[in-house]
Amino acid sequence: MAATTAAPALRAADLPPVAGHAGLAGTVRSELTKIRSTRSTYWALLAVVVATVGFGALASWGAASHVQDAGPGFDATQRSLGGLYISQLIIAVLGALVITSEYSTGMIRTSLTAMPRRGTVFAAKALVFTAVTLVTSLITTFLAFFVGQALMSGHHLNATLGQPHVLRAVIGGALFLTACGLLAFGLGMIVRHTAAAISAAIGLLFVLSILVNFLPASWQIHVDKWMPALAGSQVWATVASHDDTPMFSAWAGFAVLAGYAAVAMLAGLLAFRRRDA
Repeated sequence: MAATTAAPALRAADLPPVAGHAGLAGTVRSELTKIRSTRSTYWALLAVVVATVGFGALASWGAASHVQDAGPGFDATQRSLGGLYISQLIIAVLGALVITSEYSTGMIRTSLTAMPRRGTVFAAKALVFTAVTLVTSLITTFLAFFVGQALMSGHHLNATLGQPHVLRAVIGGALFLTACGLLAFGLGMIVRHTAAAISAAIGLLFVLSILVNFLPASWQIHVDKWMPALAGSQVWATVASHDDTPMFSAWAGFAVLAGYAAVAMLAGLLAFRRRDA
């Protein structure tokens, strides 16, 4: 009978030491891999580019075709960035999906098994989403600005980056989109359901601004400037509004939008830390 040799038992002491430890940097790399490997990310970001540049170009072409309507309050920069009214909703969808897709697939349990510290997971997701959104938005707003100004240049309606407030408005458009995405990100963490998160984000950014118009005029002039999208849009305007509604200044208006996003993010973090996955 042939003799058999038993394999020695593997002890924990025989294993090689683990290099480093799980932390924010590793979690950020993991979240970056997730967002890069998700097909919806690319489609949503492409839609943001197409909507911002396309609708901005259409608005700019319309302004060039009706030069007689361009009065002293005409804002060439804001006109070329007009597509942000549409793309804010698209980026809100992506912001919600970054969170809710993991809950719908159950992937959030795997994420928390790999990194049990929920604050670290939340911070990593927020950092990655913010970076991806901000970089894409900056490229998009500059592209929309240059395309729009090129369409209006033949009629001398165009603006340049060297003019007062123009560079701030173009960069502000990217910050506006990023803040809208983070607002939806926080809402997604609160409700953990895709349809509910998207509905809440669109309600705050779009529907609420429409419903305010049904208020009495004496109320509306005080409420309008506190609406997140209306307040935030002041940062990508270079000419003050000439209607009867007093609005915040550029950065104060953006601070209002950022405040909505911060409250949603904080509420989402608290909910994430206290509830089961």
